[in-house]
Amino acid sequence: MKSFWQDKRVLITGHTGFKGSWLSFWLNQLGAEVFGYSLKPDDDKLLFSQLKLENSIKHQIGDISDQTLFSDYLLDCEPDFIFHLAAQSLVLESYVDTPGTWQTNVMGTVNLLESLRKYESSCNVVIVTTDKVYNNKEWSYGYRENDQLGGLDPYSASKSAVELVTQSYRALFKKQNKSILIASARAGNVIGGGDWCENRLIPDIIRSLISGVSIEVRNPSSIRPWQHVLEPLAGYLCLAESMSKTRMYDEAFNFGPALDGNRTVEDVVKAALRSWPGKYLIKMNNSAHHEANLLKLSIDKAQSKLKWDPKWDFDIAIEKTMEWYKSIHEGVSPISITKAQIELYEKSWR
Repeated sequence: MKSFWQDKRVLITGHTGFKGSWLSFWLNQLGAEVFGYSLKPDDDKLLFSQLKLENSIKHQIGDISDQTLFSDYLLDCEPDFIFHLAAQSLVLESYVDTPGTWQTNVMGTVNLLESLRKYESSCNVVIVTTDKVYNNKEWSYGYRENDQLGGLDPYSASKSAVELVTQSYRALFKKQNKSILIASARAGNVIGGGDWCENRLIPDIIRSLISGVSIEVRNPSSIRPWQHVLEPLAGYLCLAESMSKTRMYDEAFNFGPALDGNRTVEDVVKAALRSWPGKYLIKMNNSAHHEANLLKLSIDKAQSKLKWDPKWDFDIAIEKTMEWYKSIHEGVSPISITKAQIELYEKSWR
């Protein structure tokens, strides 16, 4: 994998976010020339700042909704690959700022793809959406890429719309014979060190443990496909590499955990407390906004077509996540622990 990414020009939108920071750091380690476009990180505690990425990659601070600024930057970067992660990614926030969620997620994607209409070189584009794009009937089986799209909450609905936007531009570019391939990647619930977002389970656990208070668990029985952040990122890299080599696979792919990773919220809390002791309490909120109770992904397509497989099971994913936060809390450098975990993961991925 390292030899492939050496000297490749890679543009990452949303590079200051949790997943974007991990991906930027990893690609930089792999020898790629990394460019980023994102909103300014508003907290020095965010992973982008902790990894000092402003010193190791080239980046532009800007809103994905600003098509002129973004289009000019894309053309200046001349990327071989684009990973589109820029998004409003919180379900509860989508109820607070519904228009903003639609504007960022849908029109932000339109702005990216519209900018590519002016791009004359070849490019492989991975549009990152979510496992929540499916019309969730809370079935026990994992959703497949050809299952019906949908979404009741604004976040899920907007990401489903992103999939439709992607399909439309994919067909348009093929009709115009452009050398641009566009795939979409749907990942499960991603965890890992450096996520500090509000109203996410792991960050909430960490904040409670640091403060010495009980963790409040609002949906203990909800089942999600939990996976360490390096798992889907490896999938995105594998997908982009396969697109480049074969000029195929411009389609949708799920990247989720093995069956073992489909666990309840309470399972996650209990596993986290094995690494960092503390207490939790169940605090149900019957007036809360809608969130699905059961969601699983089928990863058969990625396994068969891309030869991608998850490597870290549920217990390792939780262990490595908690190891990251605990190490930082004890004074370890964020750069050193992040680099060490990537190197360990790469050994299992080969």
